[in-house]
Amino acid sequence: MDFSLNENQLMYVETVRKFVKNEITPDILKMEKAHKFPWGIISKAWELGILNLCVPETIKGYEIDVISSALIIEELSYGDTGISTSAMCNDLANAVIAQHGTTEQKEKFLRPFAEQPILASFCLTEPGAGSDNYSMTSFIAKRDDDTYILNGSKCFITNASYASQFTVFCKVGKPTSNFMACVIVPVDPVTAADIPDIGHETREINVPTGGKIIIGKPEEKLGQLLSNTASVTFEDVVIPKSHIIGDRRFGFKYVVDVLDYARPMVAAIGVGLAKRALAVTIDYTKERKQFGERICDLPVARDTITGMWKKVELAEMALLKAACKVQEKSKDRGIYASLAKNTAAEAAIYCATQGLHLHGGYGFTAEYEISKLARDSHIIDIYEGVREVQDMIIGRELV
Repeated sequence: MDFSLNENQLMYVETVRKFVKNEITPDILKMEKAHKFPWGIISKAWELGILNLCVPETIKGYEIDVISSALIIEELSYGDTGISTSAMCNDLANAVIAQHGTTEQKEKFLRPFAEQPILASFCLTEPGAGSDNYSMTSFIAKRDDDTYILNGSKCFITNASYASQFTVFCKVGKPTSNFMACVIVPVDPVTAADIPDIGHETREINVPTGGKIIIGKPEEKLGQLLSNTASVTFEDVVIPKSHIIGDRRFGFKYVVDVLDYARPMVAAIGVGLAKRALAVTIDYTKERKQFGERICDLPVARDTITGMWKKVELAEMALLKAACKVQEKSKDRGIYASLAKNTAAEAAIYCATQGLHLHGGYGFTAEYEISKLARDSHIIDIYEGVREVQDMIIGRELV
């Protein structure tokens, strides 16, 4: 495994790093306090070509490999993990189309994302089906005219209030079915001009094919305040046969394929946050003096900083190996995707927590970024599969 980056990867890293330095980190605390959806940042990221990373070359005109995608998301997460979560969710929603869609479906459902800065939502989790996807009750039922009707509710859906397209996993025929399908629900495109900021409002969408979608009020969350999360309810939404991805019985396999791709991207979010926590902590401990010397020169503080650095490095190595496995489509990619996700989440929480501790009382105030990072870090251990689920996957593969 070669850890040296190629010319394109170096270019991506430098481009995103400069973007984050100029557009995100200088005003991140003001942006979070305002709690406005960051359409401006997302639009600029789209203009730079660092959004919609999974969209194939046939649609976008250029290909971004999995390792480069992970590096891009890591650098974007160094600025803010809420923004990177919203950006990555486009790939979470669109990866199944890129992986299993027909040529016609890729053109129809992915082309709009290459033409303007719009967002997609990945609709998997339900109130009664979090880690246990088979417990979902959303379903499609076939009608006499060969179309399907989708009904059901999803929760904790990223980008829901601003989505122009929904990738929905659901049961086939009835809520208790053993088969799962993946369907695409495009709606009228939404940009910053249409909904600058949803605030605390709900959203009702009349679906072009028939039926409607009800988006609940955005969730009030502990962290990642710059990403949007809301519930989604589908009411008699008409699904043409051409909107079903692949085989309507193989939805669970498609979920696994998408999450094998997505978990290294979530790991990249964790690594980016852990790096940021380490950086702001080193900066603070270099400036702050106690007992007549800089905090960073106190042996106990230096040991803590060293521990933070080790967590970051181990997480990044796990991330790169997982990205390589996914890129090579290795049979064991799932176990390394889970390892990277858990290792990076642990690094993010550890670095944010220890960094806050070294900031002392100041770290507990909203004036210092470390308090934000501590709040943001915990969701990385939860979304796209909690750590216990990742351990279940690893254990299953080992034995």
